[in-house]
Amino acid sequence: MAAGVPPDALGRRVSCGTDYGTVRYVGSVSGTAGIWLGVEWDDPQRGKHDGSYEGTQYFKCRHPKGGSFIRPNKANFGVDFLTAVRDRYGLNDKQDVQYGTGNTVVFGTKTVEFVGMDSVAEQQRQLNKLVDISVRECAVSHAGQEEEISRTCANMRHINLSKNLISSWETIIAIASQVKNLETLNASENKMRFPSTSTFMSSAFSNLKILALNQTEITWKEVLLCAQGWPVLEELYLSSNNITVLERPDNVLQTLKLLDLSENQLLDGNQLHLIAELPRLEQLILRNTGISSIRFPDAEFGCKTKMFPLLKRLAINDNKISQWSSINELDKLPSLRALQCNNNPFMDTEKNPETLIQLIIAKISQLEVLNNCEILPAERRGAELDYRKIFGKDWLEAGGHWNPEKNKPSEEFLAAHPRYPTLCLKYGAPEEGELKGRQPLTLKNQLLTLTIKCPEKPEQKPVEKKLPESMTIQKVKGLLYRLLKIPGSELKLSYQSSKLEGKEVELDNDLKPLQFYSIESGDCVLVRW
Repeated sequence: MAAGVPPDALGRRVSCGTDYGTVRYVGSVSGTAGIWLGVEWDDPQRGKHDGSYEGTQYFKCRHPKGGSFIRPNKANFGVDFLTAVRDRYGLNDKQDVQYGTGNTVVFGTKTVEFVGMDSVAEQQRQLNKLVDISVRECAVSHAGQEEEISRTCANMRHINLSKNLISSWETIIAIASQVKNLETLNASENKMRFPSTSTFMSSAFSNLKILALNQTEITWKEVLLCAQGWPVLEELYLSSNNITVLERPDNVLQTLKLLDLSENQLLDGNQLHLIAELPRLEQLILRNTGISSIRFPDAEFGCKTKMFPLLKRLAINDNKISQWSSINELDKLPSLRALQCNNNPFMDTEKNPETLIQLIIAKISQLEVLNNCEILPAERRGAELDYRKIFGKDWLEAGGHWNPEKNKPSEEFLAAHPRYPTLCLKYGAPEEGELKGRQPLTLKNQLLTLTIKCPEKPEQKPVEKKLPESMTIQKVKGLLYRLLKIPGSELKLSYQSSKLEGKEVELDNDLKPLQFYSIESGDCVLVRW
């Protein structure tokens, strides 16, 4: 092997300036002198060809212009872990040491504070006190000499190894096995080789609680193989990988509380059934996974599924969910409390954002947080009352009736509105006078320009809002909770007419629209809590 080229160069990760790549070829190139490295770049725009030169294919690339040849002296093959730590924390004895003011010591260009230090040896002993270490983008490629890490950094618990030059999972094991109490490890943005068959189980991760492997090209099969060595893992981040198909985790990941699969293009929503029995899973992040529907076929509407028994927080934003039936299905999850669902096609079916929020709240009975906004009891009550009214005519036409003996809504209606019977039990069947269809924003439904003031909170500046005159007081309250970021308390609304100065009228019926109170543009709504 040529000078400057490691004997195991093939398959190694390298950097060249700010670009990262993988060595796919080491050797001569026809018509040129000396040794070349054929590199497949992470960013295809850095490359020039597909690994072929003048008709000869030297290596292969996924992208037709993802590769190029560089001289070995241009490639950075990286450093060992401790060298990176010393460089990052200003503890490398090769650097020039100058004493700064007070208790600071300047190593090269880094100023590091030490208390009562009087020698470089003493300063280096500070490595032993480091608990939380980050060597992100420090070109770490290997563990270094055996047991050196355990002798030098015995107390590390949290390590950030992201975006380095680590080529294989074995390197991660070689580092972690020397850290006795490792609890958190971030190895993201390292394109690594993972074991494809069951290997010797290391005890390197016996205390590991949090692991991030985002952008590492790991597959789910490889996750399950490696997971045999993660006996107490609680949080696993696998964003932006090659995960398309899931398999049932047998006897692994049984302690997992959080799983992030975002930015992986899953084959379909039914893949979720394969991980539905994870017994302790509380949070599942499925952002931008390409799923178009969610179903829990083991449970009828109105019943709870046995899948995901402890799941409290679910993120399904940025997906392709187009049917409200998937939102109905989420009511089957027994423990669901928080949902993120922005940027899905089903949200385009309702133009009024306030109504959209109300529909979701009414459909999922136990939800407490929607798209990071807390759902207050008054807001839930208003959403459920409005839902009961909006779909009241549909209920009647489908066979619904105020007389319980004659109340036989069709299966089709119940499939579209599974919570409707429960809402009728909770609030009573809707009366004929309050039934309404959805009103489009027409000339009959004019916008009012109102000033919103908080008379008892002078620090809150007045806000001007345009609201439809058909908007109920309950909906106005829901809007104000979010607009003014008011904590959970009961709002009291009143208004002052621009024509009758000093006279204040209470807005005391949540079910009445603004127009009921003869509010006009230019009037002022007063908010108290």
